[in-house]
Amino acid sequence: MKYLKTSVKIVGIMIATLLIFTLLITFFNYFNIIGKKTITILEIIGPVLTLFIGGFLMGKESKQKGWLEGLKLALIFIAFIVLFNYLGLRNHIEMKNLIYYFILTITCMFGGMIGINKNGEKEKR
Repeated sequence: MKYLKTSVKIVGIMIATLLIFTLLITFFNYFNIIGKKTITILEIIGPVLTLFIGGFLMGKESKQKGWLEGLKLALIFIAFIVLFNYLGLRNHIEMKNLIYYFILTITCMFGGMIGINKNGEKEKR
């Protein structure tokens, strides 16, 4: 039960972070504060950074195998994205999307590995 509470809490933090980041990008785009190329780059960096932070937090709460915790979290988050894109918006599966999902998964796993190492350093003290 504790694992489920932790997972829901971290997914909630990730969704809130992503919504705030999206709101900022929309604000900058609406008032033409930054250019289109910068906005395109920020649209890629936002979810990557969010999944890294989520994986880090999940790894920090985990006792072992941070990469596995990051993988689980990435699969949950990507399942939400896929359901929204393909069922809600009726987008088609493209190779660039699969590559993007793979990058998100690797990033979240990497965050989990770093998080578990930071957790181990805290326990050694």
